[in-house]
Amino acid sequence: MARNTQKFGIAAGVVALVLVSIISVFAFSLGKYEKVKPTGNVVSLPVAQVNDGKAHFYKFTDSGKEIAFFAVKAADGTIKTAFDACDACYRDKKGYEQQGDKLNCKNCNQKFAINRLGPNATGGCNPGYLPNQISGTTVTINVSDLKNGARYF
Repeated sequence: MARNTQKFGIAAGVVALVLVSIISVFAFSLGKYEKVKPTGNVVSLPVAQVNDGKAHFYKFTDSGKEIAFFAVKAADGTIKTAFDACDACYRDKKGYEQQGDKLNCKNCNQKFAINRLGPNATGGCNPGYLPNQISGTTVTINVSDLKNGARYF
């Protein structure tokens, strides 16, 4: 009887380990990105979702290609959107991470002030500029602008 209990305990432990491994792989594959789908010709994000000063990362799929971008509220109150890639390091597919009021390139470790992201901060390792419009409680991004960033991914 004790031998059967021991075998059952080992089998249960192995099953639990396999399940934890599967769940961990699945959770890791979801990563930092939330998938978004367009409505008409725009992708919409609630301002309230990105109003916390933290970078929120998204993926838009176009013809099987995933295009990654982020939205973050800057200290001046504006919402900044950019591709999770740059002209210099995009081939390494590492993107950015937030460190306080800066975004850090995970490939070359250069840091970029969130307040300075925008149409004038382009080229090199700056996050690829992605225009947006704010209308009331919604941040909208044109699908055509997202598709223009497909070259990064």
